[in-house]
Amino acid sequence: LPPLLYFGVFVFLLMLYWSTFRTQVPYYPSGKRVWDEVAALLPEGRPVSMIDIGSGLGGLVLELAKRRPESRFTGIELAPLPWLASRLRTLAGPNNAHFIRGDYEQLDFAQFDLVFAYLSPAAMSALWRKASAEMRPGTVLVSYEFLITEKAPGHIIKPTGRGPNVFVWHF
Repeated sequence: LPPLLYFGVFVFLLMLYWSTFRTQVPYYPSGKRVWDEVAALLPEGRPVSMIDIGSGLGGLVLELAKRRPESRFTGIELAPLPWLASRLRTLAGPNNAHFIRGDYEQLDFAQFDLVFAYLSPAAMSALWRKASAEMRPGTVLVSYEFLITEKAPGHIIKPTGRGPNVFVWHF
């Protein structure tokens, strides 16, 4: 095989797993079962603002934006390739879905009604410190699969069918 092929695969993987060495959060896609559970947690009767930190290819954000056109859905992703894929998907998607390339540590969680995270166990303590410092009363933090050990969740959702739990903290 030509050496350029190996280089191309290397660049592709680098763009996909851009900062895994620093954040210890690899690419973890969620799925429709989780999207349904998160949709059920959104307050009814008013527009909401939600962010998916580590949004990957943007499936959750795009799905919720279709379901709730009056609301604003944002995804933030550090890795360039998933972020670019998300941005390209918005060209044909709903106009209330937005994607930011960056680190969620630079955001203010106070601007969101719901913060969704599917990260890794290594990131959960830092996520809790940030959320507990910035989230407003009446807002919700949701973690798929990974528990925050500093505080017990308000409730645990077992998605229909198979799959990891969804942990919910109300502020």
